Amino acid sequence: MKKPELLAPAGSFDKAKIAFLYGADAVYVGTSSLSLRSRAAVQDEDLANTIKYAHSIGKKVYVALNIYAWDNMYDEVRKQAKMLEELRPDGIIASDGGVIDILKEEAPHVDIHISTQANVVSAHTANFWYKNGAKRVILARELDKNQIKEIVETTPKDLEVEMFVHGALCFGYSGRCFLSDFLSSRSANLGDCAQSCRWAYNVYVEEANNPGNLMPVEHDEKGTYIFSSKDLCLIKEIPEIIELGVDSLKIEGRLKTEYYLASVINVYRNAIDDCMNNPQNYDASKYMSELEKVKTRSLTTFYFNDRNNKDFQEYEGKQYNPDYEFGGKIISYDKEKSLLEVKNRLKIGDILEVLIPGKLESYSFSIDKLWDSETDEEISQVNPGKAGQTVKIHIPIKVEKDWILRRKK
Repeated sequence: MKKPELLAPAGSFDKAKIAFLYGADAVYVGTSSLSLRSRAAVQDEDLANTIKYAHSIGKKVYVALNIYAWDNMYDEVRKQAKMLEELRPDGIIASDGGVIDILKEEAPHVDIHISTQANVVSAHTANFWYKNGAKRVILARELDKNQIKEIVETTPKDLEVEMFVHGALCFGYSGRCFLSDFLSSRSANLGDCAQSCRWAYNVYVEEANNPGNLMPVEHDEKGTYIFSSKDLCLIKEIPEIIELGVDSLKIEGRLKTEYYLASVINVYRNAIDDCMNNPQNYDASKYMSELEKVKTRSLTTFYFNDRNNKDFQEYEGKQYNPDYEFGGKIISYDKEKSLLEVKNRLKIGDILEVLIPGKLESYSFSIDKLWDSETDEEISQVNPGKAGQTVKIHIPIKVEKDWILRRKK
């Protein structure tokens, strides 16, 4: 079996380092102005640093330039393409034919990856993009496993195939949605989605013979988030996906926290490695138990197993985990007083779990001592007031910089 690449999101240079630390083979990032996550844009200097750092440790970086560009944006497209030719990422993710033409002109030495926004749902479409210079196609999330198998088997061997295995699903077709622009003048296809599908809606009916008399449609507690979908999770299907011969398995979430990235990437890293080493004894339950500790919506396999599946509506409409939250990130280790960046309130007696890179099992301990990081005085609790709030803490095992801790509520 071919071992697939584990591809993770990175909304910043720091998040890219966390992704690599916890097992990602590659990350995808946005340009400073022309990707579909404008709120997770990586500025040019950080982008350069991310690429340099990744290549220094044998990892890869793919850069998203995947907006559907208006004519007045093409000067910036050309500028960004020239910059990427100099920076030499391992691929540029694009979906707009006009943008791709510019990339072929201005960044000829960088591979082109066709974005999921381009709705690659067939081998015919994949072959079209291959003939037009694509090195990789990122499949639409609406495909089932039989359709994916057909694409892998009937396209050129040197055309790479990437698919999503975890993260948010879009109510629009592979992310091509106009709802946000229509309701709030924020275009999803230009990187500024307001996530209108996640809003709560009240529905009213009007009696035809009595205009203006609006009557609310009654909902139970699961009937207001009419567009919101569950999150994709294919951890149980990893053996099947590897068997399909897919080249890259992608996690969604450039806007997610470092805790989310560390948790999810670590799970999929272990799952892929375990499956490659011993596919007959693959046990998805132990990976699911870890994923269930992460703040997320309910999970679904979407259409992967069954095109008639209807179990992907998120009636609760929110991301929440009642049992765990982001505790902190290690700044530096000391046998007695390690320095921790605080992400949520911590107090003596709290249970923390250390997420150890490369290991599925975390290390659990109870906080017995805390010190003010400035005065070195013992304290009973600390709140994450200002950005970068730190505290000194006794951790019973040796930890390393950037390791993530979660707090049991």
